[in-house]
Amino acid sequence: MRSNIVTEAGLPTRLGQWWEGIPFLTSAVVIMCGTIYLICLLTGYDSFHEICFLPSEVISRFQVYRIYTSVVFHGSLLHVFFNMLALVPLGSELERLMGSVRLLYIIVLLATSNAVFHLFIALLVAHNPFYSSQYLMEECSIGFSGILFSMIVIETSLSGIQSRSVFGLFNVPAKWYAWILLVAFQLLMSNVSLLGHLCGILSGFAYTYGLFNYLIPGTSFYSAIEASSILSMCIRRPKFIMCTGGNATGYIPTYSNQNTTSSGLISGNLWRNLSAWMPQRETSVQSTQDSRFPGRGRTLASERDQMVSSQNSDYNLQARLLDNNGPEHSPGITPVGSGQQLLDGRNLENALPVTLESHLHNQASVVSDEEVQKLVSMGFDRTQVEVAVAAADGDLNVAVEILMSQLG
Repeated sequence: MRSNIVTEAGLPTRLGQWWEGIPFLTSAVVIMCGTIYLICLLTGYDSFHEICFLPSEVISRFQVYRIYTSVVFHGSLLHVFFNMLALVPLGSELERLMGSVRLLYIIVLLATSNAVFHLFIALLVAHNPFYSSQYLMEECSIGFSGILFSMIVIETSLSGIQSRSVFGLFNVPAKWYAWILLVAFQLLMSNVSLLGHLCGILSGFAYTYGLFNYLIPGTSFYSAIEASSILSMCIRRPKFIMCTGGNATGYIPTYSNQNTTSSGLISGNLWRNLSAWMPQRETSVQSTQDSRFPGRGRTLASERDQMVSSQNSDYNLQARLLDNNGPEHSPGITPVGSGQQLLDGRNLENALPVTLESHLHNQASVVSDEEVQKLVSMGFDRTQVEVAVAAADGDLNVAVEILMSQLG
């Protein structure tokens, strides 16, 4: 018998497995952009001036369709190949997080905001009193790379990773990754739209900082779309991801260490809070189990010991909170030392109601309203957010896991 069938599989099998792992919307965008380029190649269509994003035509003739046609058309085989190759990992991670319908809305929103930034900067350069130039007004831009730069910024901010590799040659701080790519592509390649990529980065940061929150609807909006009969065929596809929870194993992992001190001009609490939006990927217990003996093994008396240990830790936490709040908040309760064991569970039950109010008061001082508002902006109810934060002892990663488990 072969030891490893996967590694010995042929190239078609591996490509099939790779393609099956790409979510629905990401694969649909790849097919659409590839098909459009193939049709243009077979028909000899090269009048990209009619469909590219041209600021002068958008303003003078109000040709707003260029905002979206310029995204799906590409100028060469390498152009569409590298753009789609970059889209697969970025789009797959964001789609598993957001859901297929939500990511489609975000892509349309990013395409629109990229065009708005593009028009604003082009008009500013063309009509400023110091040095005016019409070059940007007549620049014709096509391709999906502007949205890709937005996705790079969003994914980097959500993942919380501290460094990124540039073409596998060297590592750079994650917060400068998009800017370094912007300069690198401009220096290494010709006919690259600097303004188009720059606007993609600006849109990504605008989304990251919450400037688009008022334009992003709640979960009920996406659920209503998913429930419509129009998308019934798409939803039945195995690769389609619902926006209410998505794939439980598809969350973007958080690699950042909360104890690590960040440095830089725009680092600090903001970047750590953004990375805290995402729950950490948990290691599956089933992967280490023997397939012949399914289930979880238990050691005799271990469940009782774990319950007693949990009670001890909870009671010690309440005791420390009482010490911090002062003796006047803890009448009749004696703090328990770290080495002392609680043998009577009824004492803990009597102590919890008394100390709950002081614990919630202390917890409210640890988690700021700004952090709670960020979770609310993700679509969660504020009351559920406050309850989840209190249950997670102020750990936003655990709070997000609790909220996502409720949605699932």
